[in-house]
Amino acid sequence: SVLARSFSFRVAYAPLPRRRFFFFPAMVIKTELCHFTEYRIYPGRGQRFIAKDGKVSFFITSKVDSLFHQRIKAVKLRWTQAWRRMNKKGKVDENTKRRTRKAAKFQKAIVGMSLDDIKKKKAMKPELRQQAKEASAKEAKARQTKVKAAPKAKSGAAAPKAKADKGQKTAGGKKAGGGGGKNESLKSKR
Repeated sequence: SVLARSFSFRVAYAPLPRRRFFFFPAMVIKTELCHFTEYRIYPGRGQRFIAKDGKVSFFITSKVDSLFHQRIKAVKLRWTQAWRRMNKKGKVDENTKRRTRKAAKFQKAIVGMSLDDIKKKKAMKPELRQQAKEASAKEAKARQTKVKAAPKAKSGAAAPKAKADKGQKTAGGKKAGGGGGKNESLKSKR
């Protein structure tokens, strides 16, 4: 007890130096994906099912295992990742979105016109182009009227005779021409 009294002393507490925090990389835990839901399965969880063909399926819960064995499709259940992917929910990868390219304008010659002719027409002023269009339209109309007038002069005399033949009746009061088919032959037998 005497020794204990003699060694009693005060310790002055100095402020502690600031601690520097070192960020160590987080521990890597091996996780697997659920075959049905595609959720992460951490160690100590889940059920493993091995089919007859040797295919291994790992399920997160017995519910999922049951759904798999009932042959219910994951795509039809809203809470599965398969459904979310099918219905485009959640984050969409930027890589999968493709930018649509605008088609570059490209000119090539058309049958009856070379590329130079097309460029000349484009370079023409709109008024001149309109005048040229009207002139070509008049020329085409004139050509058509000439073509129509020529056949009328030739077939003018032959047309009335054809009309007269169609309208002629025979002595019995019936029009001349086609056989009456079955009914005509039956009438004559009666």
